[in-house]
Amino acid sequence: MVRRVLRRHLFTLVVLTLTVVFAAIGRGQRGPATALRLAMGTGHEQVVDAQRWWTPITSVLLSDGGLELPLAIIGIVLVIGFAERLMGTVRTAIAFVVSTVLGVMVGVAVQQVGTLIGELWSRRVSELITLDPMTAVAGTIMTASAFAGPVWRRRIRVIVISVTLVFLFYSGEPSDLYRFLAALVGFGLGAVLRPRTGDVWWQRSSHHETRVLLSAIVAITAIGPAITIFSYLRLGALAPLGMLLTDAHPNSGAAFDQCQAMQITRECLRDITFERISGVGPVLLTVLPLLTLLVASFALARGRRFGVWLAAIVNLALAALAAYFYGFLPLFGKSFVFQFRTPHYWEVSLALAASSLVPAAIAVLVLVNRSHFSVRASARSVRLYLGSIVIALLGLSALYLGVGTLVRDRFHPQVTFVDLLADLPERFVPIGFLRIERLVFLPNDPITQTLYYWIGPCFWLVVIGGALAVALAAESRSYAVDLPRIRRLLRAGGGGSMGQLATWPGNSYWFSPDGRAAVAYRVINSVAISTSEPIGDPDAARAAISQFATFCDDHGWTPVFYSIHETFLAECERMGWASMSVGEETVVRPSEWQTTGKQWQDVRSSVNRAERAGVRAEWTTFERLSISHANQINEISEQWVAEKDLPEMGFTLGGIDELREADVRLMIAFDENDRVIGVTSWLPCYRDGVVIGWTLDFMRRSPDGMNGIMEFLIARSAERFRDDGIEFMSLSGAPLARSKSDDDAVRETAAARILGYIASRLEPVYGFQSLFQFKRKFQPEFHNLAMAYPDPLALPAIGLALARAYVPSLSLRQSARFVRSLG
Repeated sequence: MVRRVLRRHLFTLVVLTLTVVFAAIGRGQRGPATALRLAMGTGHEQVVDAQRWWTPITSVLLSDGGLELPLAIIGIVLVIGFAERLMGTVRTAIAFVVSTVLGVMVGVAVQQVGTLIGELWSRRVSELITLDPMTAVAGTIMTASAFAGPVWRRRIRVIVISVTLVFLFYSGEPSDLYRFLAALVGFGLGAVLRPRTGDVWWQRSSHHETRVLLSAIVAITAIGPAITIFSYLRLGALAPLGMLLTDAHPNSGAAFDQCQAMQITRECLRDITFERISGVGPVLLTVLPLLTLLVASFALARGRRFGVWLAAIVNLALAALAAYFYGFLPLFGKSFVFQFRTPHYWEVSLALAASSLVPAAIAVLVLVNRSHFSVRASARSVRLYLGSIVIALLGLSALYLGVGTLVRDRFHPQVTFVDLLADLPERFVPIGFLRIERLVFLPNDPITQTLYYWIGPCFWLVVIGGALAVALAAESRSYAVDLPRIRRLLRAGGGGSMGQLATWPGNSYWFSPDGRAAVAYRVINSVAISTSEPIGDPDAARAAISQFATFCDDHGWTPVFYSIHETFLAECERMGWASMSVGEETVVRPSEWQTTGKQWQDVRSSVNRAERAGVRAEWTTFERLSISHANQINEISEQWVAEKDLPEMGFTLGGIDELREADVRLMIAFDENDRVIGVTSWLPCYRDGVVIGWTLDFMRRSPDGMNGIMEFLIARSAERFRDDGIEFMSLSGAPLARSKSDDDAVRETAAARILGYIASRLEPVYGFQSLFQFKRKFQPEFHNLAMAYPDPLALPAIGLALARAYVPSLSLRQSARFVRSLG
């Protein structure tokens, strides 16, 4: 076992050995001696002036000591070891050497050009010697990403590029540039070693994967300023934000008089930043807004729309403060404006501009992708959160002004109420965003210091605590209180074959006055669309239709019952509502399951083929899966989504997130190598707490898997249901797909044309009609699924709302084009 592992990780072992040996020679964590640094370190002067051409590769085998050595060892063992498992020893060695050498050489070339044209950064760092094992780690893993599945390929690339850019922006040392360039070289090298048709930088991803990636980006950029602590020069474009976490102090305030936009020296910026730092409070005032972004990242990972707004607002606030306090927004009669006066320090001014533009770009990124975050906080929780912020702001402000006025003689110099009022906004602002002007006063004793330095951190603690409470809370009162009631009604026997859809995130709930029936619905553009028929006791559920319609009318919504069966359709038509068929549910009786006869030939052949290939089926839950199998299902789903020209659909179609529900069961196909090649999910239908039926929801198969794997899984499911005494197996209905009958031809109404238009636009991508034909292989019963609505004049709005229910990321332009096409 050990020998096999070592053989598979031979190159990793060699690199690790060399790193440990050179670390021992170089005195371990104390750092190498000058002679060894000169012999092995790289940089502009080393390569260009000293002609040490071997240093780009030797520089990644030695570290500067301290934390760098254990981080390098961890990176080699985990990252390069993972890369070697993915692409083999030879390719890993090629990636290690090529990405490192090219990354460093291109970086040196950039420095050479900068030095020739007199660029400030290049001249300042030209003599620095770099030792950085992480350059090779970044380049190697980026190369290996081309050999990973679609999920990890995208995650590796997004995370590596984000991390290397954050280091480049906040630290700005030559090693950061080399590391970023090595990653880019690795990306290109991966495409050469493993070319893929249509393998581009970004492919469409599922809602779940988009949430993971955006959460990672927000988190990475939030912790970026901490990197400045470990930076020697702090020359990165975003260093002005990160400098706040160091222990440096200004020598004098003389530079304040010379500070103007586009005439700002690094010494001036440093003095401005640290003049007001004294103790823990001001440091917290800088750190806490960044912790707020980490809370936003946590909320994004949980699919919370609240996280989108929190991340956007905090980033936009940081961007606006940077623009104002660094002089790019000439507001309120400021004495300096954005102007070019001296080109000598143009790089510093660009760094200040980046301090504003980068947070703004992050805010725009999350806002553009907000449609992937469907879980909304309740209006009550948001009101409480905003109220707590307002109360904290007003209360702390009153405390500062009131107590400050009482002890005004303890400030130096003595202050007035007007002085305190003018200074008040800056008590809540991170230290980095200070006006470029001399201080008016400072606290002079413990009372004034506590008042001056701590009201800001107290305010941000309220912001963070409240945000964390909203992020941890269920999406709404419906989810916190009403969802258990929905589950109880479902287990009692209400809701039909599609009732379980009511438990999915994004739904709101209405309950009848007696609590015996409920409706799960979504409001889109003032149209309330039910996920299916009412849930509950049959008599109460039928009565709930008119009661729910009254509820919608009171709120100014148009009620629409979608995917309901004939029993409930009759009740709607009795009320004078219009209706139309939106699909046909295919139902199989497991007790009658058999695959004999000519009409079962396709199913029989698929099952036999899978058995000959050693494929096995397993009935399980997502929670019971190993990490490896769960990742394989995730990758299969991502590959399916990436192949589509439209985003992943939702509403009545489940995705990866819905597989994790405790009541959902999976039937998974494994090949003879224990690799997942197909998966189906099944939703339960209850009567008196006992499962009497299962409804098919999620179906995915590996692109390189054998044909007929879905037939095999459905057949195995039917056999299990037969043995368990299950009454019915619903293959669900393909949305917007139905068989053409003579009656349909007669009733080709305007409503049918609208739904037909939606179906025709989505069919080439999602294949609803093809899916419907696939389900016919199992000789099912057909049950009509209908949509009922009260006002035919509302059909354009209903059609648009339905389209946006299935495709939440439908843009305004696409929506307008869709509405125009209905005319």
